[in-house]
Amino acid sequence: MPGTVNAGGNAPPLIQATFEDALAKLPDGYVDGHFGNRPWGVTVKRSEDGKRIWLYGEELGGTDIVSFNLYRLAGSGSILRPCEMSSAKVIEFILGFEPSVKKPPSPP
Repeated sequence: MPGTVNAGGNAPPLIQATFEDALAKLPDGYVDGHFGNRPWGVTVKRSEDGKRIWLYGEELGGTDIVSFNLYRLAGSGSILRPCEMSSAKVIEFILGFEPSVKKPPSPP
């Protein structure tokens, strides 16, 4: 993702690092959260070899979605492949999505 943010899927190195750090913090499987003061449900799947991350998110009670694959390249770098949306939308979502904090169970 070298270069500048555009519809072609490129982002400057600092944005790429921030994006990948935020993505790494999301757990595998399903998580509820908020983006833009709206509730979202997000599912993350990571390949066993760690070379692909798939994410699908949808606005709960709305119509918006976010979907992409991130491929890790041999050596350094990665390629972001959004599904029918801009890379900028994907990056904005990952940087702004806040997973819900689960409360620990109450002691008996």
